Amino acid sequence: MSFEINGKVALVTGANRGIGKSIVETLLAHGAKKVYAAVRNPQSAQPLVEKYGDRVVPVEVDLQTQETIQAAASAASDVELVINNAGVYKSESPLSSAAFDALQFEMDVNVYGLIRVAQAFAPVLKNNGGGVFVQLNSVVSIKTFLSAATYSASKAAAYSITQALREELAGQGTAVMSVHPGPIATEMADHAGFTDIAEPPSVVAEAIVAALASGEFHVFPDAMAKQFHSGYESYAKNFIEADMAEA
Repeated sequence: MSFEINGKVALVTGANRGIGKSIVETLLAHGAKKVYAAVRNPQSAQPLVEKYGDRVVPVEVDLQTQETIQAAASAASDVELVINNAGVYKSESPLSSAAFDALQFEMDVNVYGLIRVAQAFAPVLKNNGGGVFVQLNSVVSIKTFLSAATYSASKAAAYSITQALREELAGQGTAVMSVHPGPIATEMADHAGFTDIAEPPSVVAEAIVAALASGEFHVFPDAMAKQFHSGYESYAKNFIEADMAEA
């Protein structure tokens, strides 16, 4: 399903920095009428408000707190595009003494948070004609890296949930997109040790806008991600994106 952002209303979680901020700015550059900047601290989105005026509306969203997400869904009742970008990263291996705490935190935000956002905003999107739900996953959702094993596990689970949402939300006319960046120039990439090869957040934001227009489900935006896609594309087309009920 093609979705042109011009004139539309969007909501972006984790909108105050990194990829999220770039997504907000890119949506506005492509003609979005309004973007709700969904952040834990609405004050952190003030620079966006100062730059774009009332086209940016900060709303409080903590992916660990259903009440804030539900309140945001009530406040942003005109949303036609939801981009769940917010996430957390811990660099722990399975045998680390911190593995359990890291995985619990990452699952709560990256997976349960995704479900919370989807449950709150699916009815909003339905009421506004269907729209699109976009989930920021990662290349580590299809390939685990030892140095980020718990994060990889949480993103693999988020990717699995994203696939289920694609199937479930199709019935209400809502398209779903799964975005799989590699190293992007953010604090997370710095922490993971990928600073030297990281690409700018705008690469992800522009790829999302292009995929909205073309109706793609999978998006592999940067150079490393495209390498993953070259090996994964056949499987994705024949199994993930295919209607297995017709197989």
